[in-house]
Amino acid sequence: MKKLLVFLKQYKKESILGPLFKLLEASFELFVPLVIAAIVDRGIASGDYLYIWKMGGVLFLLALIGLTCSVTAQFFAAKAATGFATKLRHTLFEHIQSLSFAEMDHIGTSTMITRMTSDINQVQSGVNLVLRLFLRSPFIVFGAMIMAFTIDVKAALVFVVTIPLLSIVVFGIMLISIPLYRKVQEKLDRVLGKTRENLTGVRVIRAFNRQEVEVKEFAEANDGLTHVQEFVGRFTAFMNPVTYIIINVAIVALIYTGAVRVNVGILTQGQVIALVNYMSQILVELVKLASLIITVTKAFACADRIAAVLDMKSSLLENQSFEKISCEKSAYDEDSCKKQDFDIENEQGEEIIEFRHVNFAYKDAGSEALTDMDFTVKKGQTIGIIGGTGSGKSTLVNLIPRFYDATRGEVLFHGKNVKDYPLDLLRGKIGIVLQKAVLFKGTIRENLSWGNKEADDGMMWNALETAQAAEFVRQKEGGLDFEIKQGGKNLSGGQKQRLTIARALVRKPEILILDDSASALDYATDAALRKAIRRMDQDMTVFIVSQRAASIMYADMILVLDDGEIVGKGTHEALLKDCSVYQEIYYSQFRKGKEE
Repeated sequence: MKKLLVFLKQYKKESILGPLFKLLEASFELFVPLVIAAIVDRGIASGDYLYIWKMGGVLFLLALIGLTCSVTAQFFAAKAATGFATKLRHTLFEHIQSLSFAEMDHIGTSTMITRMTSDINQVQSGVNLVLRLFLRSPFIVFGAMIMAFTIDVKAALVFVVTIPLLSIVVFGIMLISIPLYRKVQEKLDRVLGKTRENLTGVRVIRAFNRQEVEVKEFAEANDGLTHVQEFVGRFTAFMNPVTYIIINVAIVALIYTGAVRVNVGILTQGQVIALVNYMSQILVELVKLASLIITVTKAFACADRIAAVLDMKSSLLENQSFEKISCEKSAYDEDSCKKQDFDIENEQGEEIIEFRHVNFAYKDAGSEALTDMDFTVKKGQTIGIIGGTGSGKSTLVNLIPRFYDATRGEVLFHGKNVKDYPLDLLRGKIGIVLQKAVLFKGTIRENLSWGNKEADDGMMWNALETAQAAEFVRQKEGGLDFEIKQGGKNLSGGQKQRLTIARALVRKPEILILDDSASALDYATDAALRKAIRRMDQDMTVFIVSQRAASIMYADMILVLDDGEIVGKGTHEALLKDCSVYQEIYYSQFRKGKEE
């Protein structure tokens, strides 16, 4: 939690004024029993109704001042807590964006969503309650004890015994419940993970008739969360009855002591009432403190989980031997980048990408996903990558823009290790279309602008023409201003893929990676797309990842992968003669002896 308090720095004034006004409210509240004692002893005892009305006015004035202080304190506490949560949420989101694919895989999407929503909300509630009650409740508890001593020392000894007992109960329960609430949040992660998995994969679940299995697995996860929450709830529920028992026993002892001392004339009836009122104030404040501690306990557990993500460092470290390059316009606009002692590329060499005995293993994986990748790609070449499911095709191309870093070996771009490039410049020269077509809510124009913020309508239409998307975009109402729903739900699979390809083409990349991004296209559209890309720019290097032999058979070089190893490398004709894996793939898609 200490690591997160830095986000309250901008709200120092509110963080001070909130508790300060709460202390003022508490101070006025401590005078109330004394006024009531005066009313009983002087007003009621002597029948002085004028004095009673006078003291009643004092009570009303104390209540009005207390209400004003309370509302003011609530305002400052709420402002500080919401501002704190807003800053924390922005920082956490920005930090998550800086993490590599490896960390994202390790944390999990559902866990990150929990951190961004539920955990931060719990911490916000904790900060709000702490600013309002953390000083007020102890102040009233100890203030009431001190005021009791001003009335009668012997009777006040009941307070001296009661308050430590209550502190032991309250703080003991808090210390035990903190790790239990951490388990609750972990169980919540699992439930959210199952929920997200079922909602995103609902069509597949129904297609394979696995509804009952998924319902059973969700019920197990939900029951696990329920049992942990019930256990924590039962445990923390002891706080209220135990504190009530201690307080009521203390009140009985106080009334007995007060009655004895009233009989001997040491105390008045009004003073006994005041002592009971102070004990009642302690009871109320300890109930509030119990609620505060439960909330703070949850907040501490959630804060630790948030801090764990913020402490996580990206495995993709940029070379620190050069000064950070500042771009006034954008990463892809090379002219606006001020370079300092760093060559962006070697214009002389024809070799653009080189893999030197590259191996790669995912974190905590039992074996390597790629083994001894060794090949060279020249500028302007088209490279086809083919292989069975799980052979490492996507993993291979993900090493080029440094979504992952090679475990061993080197990936070179223009003769330099990709690790030596600033990520913004490296990725600014690469256009990549991932397997899953992802579009964002907004217009087609806004989605294409992700590729190039400076792109005009002409550049967008050229990219759409090349991606074979111009025809259906013209048919949409508004054309480029057609509104796409979240995830592209109002578009077909083929339309989404073509728009993501157009988005990559808009930036005019030096390297274009199509990672099985035409799987939803028919053969004719796929062929037209590849033909249009070849016409675009002779200097653009294209990587085509596909399970279709027809998509890569005309490539300058084809890499055949099997179980993370290159088992074939060359042209279509050469591989058809010498590579058994390629032959198996090809002849499973075309009748033997015939080519399309």
